[in-house]
Amino acid sequence: MSSIFTRIINGEIPSYKIAENDKFYAFLDVFPLQPGHTLVVPRQEVDKFFDMTQDLLAEMLVFAQPIAKAIERSFDCKRCGIAVIGLEVPHAHLHLVPINTADDLNFTRAKLKLSPEEMKACQEKILSHVS
Repeated sequence: MSSIFTRIINGEIPSYKIAENDKFYAFLDVFPLQPGHTLVVPRQEVDKFFDMTQDLLAEMLVFAQPIAKAIERSFDCKRCGIAVIGLEVPHAHLHLVPINTADDLNFTRAKLKLSPEEMKACQEKILSHVS
């Protein structure tokens, strides 16, 4: 059975897409730590992040770089934090989160519940800064 991320990539589940290419798909996390929290996933289903090939790992960071920079320009934050947790979905992914303190990457905190309008506004902000 396909992971929820594969179903999102395939358009079976709607998403707030930020970017895509032939190897990766980036979209807003619907349970964000902060507004603008974005997930980057490989199209290929690989359970554990470090089970990806070295080439795919390197390419994933290069794909994520302009998105992270756009997040920094879009939200009031000191930087875009990056986290690899991988416990909630068996499909490798990284989190790009606008942060001001290390606690902004605390995944044990309650997640935000943004309205569809707020999610769309976050998507539009990031898209306006992606180069």
